[in-house]
Amino acid sequence: MTHTDQLRGIRTKPRREVLISGASIAGPALAFWLNRHGFAVTVVEKAGTLRDGGYPIDVRGTALEVVRRMGILPRLRDAHIDLRRLTFLDGDGSEVASVNPHTVTGGVAGQDLEVRRGDLTNALHTAVRDDVEFLFNDSIDTLDQSGHGVDVTFRGGSRRTFDMVFGADGLHSRTREFLFGPEEQFHRYLGYCFAGFTMRNTFGLSHELMMWNTPGRAAALYAVGDNDDVHAFLNFAHPEPPFDAFRSPDAQRDLVAAVFADAGWEVPGMLAAMHDADDLFFDGVSQIRMPRWSSGRVALVGDAAYAPSFLTGQGSSLALVGAYMLADSLAERDHAAGFAAYDRRTREFVTVNQEQVGEGDATLFPTTSRALEQRNDMLRNLSAMPSAEGRPAHSALTLPA
Repeated sequence: MTHTDQLRGIRTKPRREVLISGASIAGPALAFWLNRHGFAVTVVEKAGTLRDGGYPIDVRGTALEVVRRMGILPRLRDAHIDLRRLTFLDGDGSEVASVNPHTVTGGVAGQDLEVRRGDLTNALHTAVRDDVEFLFNDSIDTLDQSGHGVDVTFRGGSRRTFDMVFGADGLHSRTREFLFGPEEQFHRYLGYCFAGFTMRNTFGLSHELMMWNTPGRAAALYAVGDNDDVHAFLNFAHPEPPFDAFRSPDAQRDLVAAVFADAGWEVPGMLAAMHDADDLFFDGVSQIRMPRWSSGRVALVGDAAYAPSFLTGQGSSLALVGAYMLADSLAERDHAAGFAAYDRRTREFVTVNQEQVGEGDATLFPTTSRALEQRNDMLRNLSAMPSAEGRPAHSALTLPA
């Protein structure tokens, strides 16, 4: 008899029915824990299927305990990328320093994980797919809250009523817009934009990242293994969010090409590959900061509520921890008390991780010549130091039992 069967056998009251929008990381993690606490869970995802592959992401600190309790830690250990070297280059392509990755990321060797995004989403989905209803190729069209629940109309035309609804639909969350209005009021732009895509590994790179910098610009090639492809990243300082580019892939390519037009090293080849890439991802480097994460019977989790930006390396970890804390807070409480507990118990952890980076001050992406030289001096010193022992922010919350 499975754990779920046992739960069904001892229930004496109807299961509360809930809907989660988003099937990336926060959504399936929340579905797992809500199901464990006796909820009947439906997950709706606008994509037609899970997204495979994807860029590397980190799981650190408190989030490691979440995936251990889910039973997926061994699978993620098998998928661990094991990045072995970070090499930093000057504007002329000469080497500045080659360092152990953990001295830069604040990770802990032998403990923290780095996996492809698709490996984490697949592990989460596998852990919950037999106990949760998934609706792919659909999305929420309207939400109407009342005293008895939330009436939802789906884009596909069906209508259902749920006790609660959760937005786990990312940085540009439509659920958040339904509840609180336009994103701009919560969007904290950090002064950078980035483009990511894959390209052929013609560089002989293996388990390593190479990063080229000039003031306000960075280009990186990241080989997660001995594959034929590498992840390419182009990051640049930009004073205001380029909202027009966000809506147009052609405008994105034009903007990146203009910023890096005179760049050296391997950047010309990267720009050529970007124009042909079918997996280009472009966005501003931003955080979401909200005074509250819920309204009525609807709550937000993960990037939809508190995206920390990729500069912190904590987006996935916050999503995993936030999902655990939200489900635990609702286990023995109604929605009002549960959402209040979720905020009270989780907000400090979110804040300390978001505050690892401020506007325009990302250590790896200096915007002035002086700041770049200071960073390079720091890297040269780091190359002679042992691996880091982790940053306190990563483990600043102890999970309830």
